[in-house]
Amino acid sequence: MQFPESWLRAFCNPPLSSQQLADTLTMAGLEVEELQPVAPPFSKVVVGEIISAEQHPNADRLRICQVNVGQGDLLNVVCGAPNARAGIKVPCALVGAELPPGEDGKPFQIKLGKLRGVESQGMLCSARELKLSEDHGGLLELPADAPLGRDIREQLALDDMLFTLKLTPNLAHCLSVYGIAREVAALTGAPLNEPTFPSVNVALQDRLPVKVEAPDLCGRFTGRIVRGVNTRATTPAWMVDRLARCGQRSVSPLVDISNYVMFELGRPSHIFDLDKIHGGLHVRWGRDGESLKLLNGNTITVDTQVGVIADDQSVESLAGIMGGDSTAVSDDTQNIYLEAAFWWPKSIAGRSRRYNFSTDAGHRFERGVDPSTTREHVERITQLVLDICGGDAGVLDDHVINLPQPLAVKLRVARAAKVIGMPLTQVQCADALRRLGLRVEEGEGQIEVVAPAYRFDLQIEEDLIEEVARVIGYEHLPNTPPLAPITAKIRVESRRGPFEVRRNLARLGYQETINFSFVEERWERELAGNLNPIRLLNPIASQMSVMRSSLLGGLLSVLKFNLDRRTDRVRLFELGRVFFKDLSVVDSDTTVAGFHQPMRVAGLAYGAVDTLQWGASDRLADFFDVKGDVQALLSSHRLDFKVAAHPAMHPGRSAGVWLNDRCIGHVGELHPKWRQAYDLAQAPVLFELELDAALARAVPMYQSVSRHQMVERDLAIVVKESVTHDAVVDAIQSLHRPWLRDVVLFDVYRPKKAAPHDAAHASGLGQDEKSLAVRLVLNRDDATLTEEDIEATVQAAVEAVMQRVGGRLRA
Repeated sequence: MQFPESWLRAFCNPPLSSQQLADTLTMAGLEVEELQPVAPPFSKVVVGEIISAEQHPNADRLRICQVNVGQGDLLNVVCGAPNARAGIKVPCALVGAELPPGEDGKPFQIKLGKLRGVESQGMLCSARELKLSEDHGGLLELPADAPLGRDIREQLALDDMLFTLKLTPNLAHCLSVYGIAREVAALTGAPLNEPTFPSVNVALQDRLPVKVEAPDLCGRFTGRIVRGVNTRATTPAWMVDRLARCGQRSVSPLVDISNYVMFELGRPSHIFDLDKIHGGLHVRWGRDGESLKLLNGNTITVDTQVGVIADDQSVESLAGIMGGDSTAVSDDTQNIYLEAAFWWPKSIAGRSRRYNFSTDAGHRFERGVDPSTTREHVERITQLVLDICGGDAGVLDDHVINLPQPLAVKLRVARAAKVIGMPLTQVQCADALRRLGLRVEEGEGQIEVVAPAYRFDLQIEEDLIEEVARVIGYEHLPNTPPLAPITAKIRVESRRGPFEVRRNLARLGYQETINFSFVEERWERELAGNLNPIRLLNPIASQMSVMRSSLLGGLLSVLKFNLDRRTDRVRLFELGRVFFKDLSVVDSDTTVAGFHQPMRVAGLAYGAVDTLQWGASDRLADFFDVKGDVQALLSSHRLDFKVAAHPAMHPGRSAGVWLNDRCIGHVGELHPKWRQAYDLAQAPVLFELELDAALARAVPMYQSVSRHQMVERDLAIVVKESVTHDAVVDAIQSLHRPWLRDVVLFDVYRPKKAAPHDAAHASGLGQDEKSLAVRLVLNRDDATLTEEDIEATVQAAVEAVMQRVGGRLRA
């Protein structure tokens, strides 16, 4: 909401500077986002009148102007503006003037000089040269009654300040200059100049038939016919100026009047071309298949959830949001119908977003506009139309159908003092609420307030408490330390914090990224195999409509973003929450019923293993590099990697990560079809793990070093090609011999596939067999191992391999 300070002070003028006024509004919850002057600083620019404008003898596009600036002698000024002519008053920068900075950022100095051989004693200015607007079509023409020689800053009130407010949705009553003035009066105690709305002279008895068919859409509909208007009239300069300072350009007198009253009083209205309406108006919900061409040129299709205003033939307007093109006023319009209505906020909310646009009217109506003042505001609009465009006004036609009932809300003084955190008396609370114009009735220890029609936000006791705090001033609240005991939660030694996980991944060369928890539904279907994700009721964007159940989609999106900017080596990780439907979950201080929300950590590696260096050849990161990073991250655990399927990963180059008989995640290359879909030159390698597994760590335990020497025995075991190393190791360790300390694989031998039969026979291996060389490490703490103990352990290991995996000693 942007407006000029001068317009605000016309309603309420407290004895405060501009900055003090801005601070007062901000501390009352009406955040002043920006405060800036109408025009940047400049000097020695005055009102001048062009007495004559002759053609320059040496230039076709220049004129030599004689300019009177009220200082006796006429100034000789060379000007190239197309509208430079005798008889107009324009801004004239005198010699020595300093104009606003140009593109180089430096102020522009006006000096005495010559243009094509003719002396120029100043400069005639456009609005763009004074930084008033981007209009550079010609000189800025001033009113004929502007005093000669008057400083242009004073003439155009350029020292006026522009306030830009960032309002929360509950402050709809401040979406007008008068609404803000009403707040200023309550906050400062300065008198409020309340506007009056005298009835205009009625010259016609004409009425347009109106039927409100949907009381849940429209609660009040007020209108009036005005005939004989001149739509080619010129909008007054004061109105154009105020609209411009509210960020609204002038369009035509009727549109300007409607916009002006909206900014002045917060009342959106609409003006129809009466002669284009067929029959009467019907206020109703839309019907399936109906279409409407809007004022912005878009043609939309409405349905039963969208309110419309229709005539006897077709839909003419999108209720409370935007008018239709077929009944729009134009330069040929002579008769009009003025309309102001109360639309129920719930019937307008979200409708414009369905069509991917928003309007000032819809912004106000979906928050709530005062239903009690439609008659007065139509009188105000009518008077402005008659003053600017002329015409004859008809009778006021007011249809009251379904208005919101006044709501009584109670405030307990003790409760207010507890919530606000400072001692309050009933007198203070009642005074604060009365200053806001609320009707107050006091009882024993409590206050009852009847909310006025324009305060849709006052529904419960907490709303009144907020109003009391706003009027008293947030800056007056005491700094009270919390009284609750603070008990530090000591983390058990067997768990580390999430920050340590982040730090370890950063040490491994990964960079953290943080993504939205809501993602594209396609990601869930393709990368997580989730066909029934948790859907958002009100997504912030159409492509972010579901909650994520995997972190991989976000990582791939960030990878693509970096690759599009020519980054050829990317290492990313994210630590965040994912979301699943789970009816077994109940409400608690950390959970939401029906939803499981575990934390996960995921990473991605793309490109070369190392950055460019002379000491190593280039090699792309593969599955084993990222597997090593996962093992380094969980270095205090013994992990198992088993064949497992994952919808996002390559079926032959991925694995499940197992810890203590529990699958805690997956690691693998991106699936080829998703690599192709994302247009990636090579396959990134990804991992995703349960965070609680990454947080767990083994606590180091003291163990004395054995005084006896270790014994090592090497075995060459022949097994089928399908038997894994893990299966062999598990078979040997299943002996549970206390002095069998470790089993290490140190060699794998396979016969050449092309070797002849006798060669394979000579090696002792068949074509579908391999030889695994493992080392057994044995030691005892209490005694030296005897040869019998060693041989018994080795023989038991061989037998275990034979029985469990069908292996044998290699001959």
